[in-house]
Amino acid sequence: MNVELTLPSRKDEDYRYSDIEALRGVWPILPEAIDLADGEEGSLQIVETDAAPVARRLAITLGRNAKFDLRVLTAGPAYGRIAIDVRLEEGADFTFGAAQLATGRETLEIVTEVTHAGLDATSAQIVRTALAGHSTGTYLGRIAVERGADGTDAEQSVRAMLLDRTATANARPELEIYADDVKAAHGCAVGELDANGLFYLTSRGLTPAQAKRLMLQAFIAEAFTGAPGEAELSAAAIARLEAIL
Repeated sequence: MNVELTLPSRKDEDYRYSDIEALRGVWPILPEAIDLADGEEGSLQIVETDAAPVARRLAITLGRNAKFDLRVLTAGPAYGRIAIDVRLEEGADFTFGAAQLATGRETLEIVTEVTHAGLDATSAQIVRTALAGHSTGTYLGRIAVERGADGTDAEQSVRAMLLDRTATANARPELEIYADDVKAAHGCAVGELDANGLFYLTSRGLTPAQAKRLMLQAFIAEAFTGAPGEAELSAAAIARLEAIL
């Protein structure tokens, strides 16, 4: 078991935007191993809504043709960090959907490294972040395609919504490809709620608050579409949005 004992600093790339003092209280972070054998399927939902600082690191290995669906909702911790290392063998499929909802001076982080090691493996990552107050939300994601991993199909979709201009969103999607015949794409955007969309909804009879809430619900729901626990995850996210708004 690989456990890092030395507290990192902001000079470490994966901790560049961390709250180091808050991290000190949950350090070291013990890795949690998830291993799926050839052809096995699994899923996991992580919901972190308590105020206490939390940090988790998942080490996931998917055998040939294995499938794993991981969904994460981080909404409430003063400091919340989810780090995920995934290795995909031939034909494996990994789906990751995550939502981060923060307010006040909360700091939330998602760090992923998805390694395509075998032929024809697929991965999809969807991360949605909504930030209010002076909160900070971070996504650092790397897709690595090893030599010989032809037929890889990998994508990242990262979007952050600033509900107040005092909030901060950080994003670093990254691709490292050493194979041919690969489909790999990433999209990243940081912005505010669409003014035209808000105007349209209010012109149809919704109050500004109702229009804002509806647009945010649709925005966050993208991270949980198709999840085994989609309804429960969405309900927990909506409850947190109500508190933020």
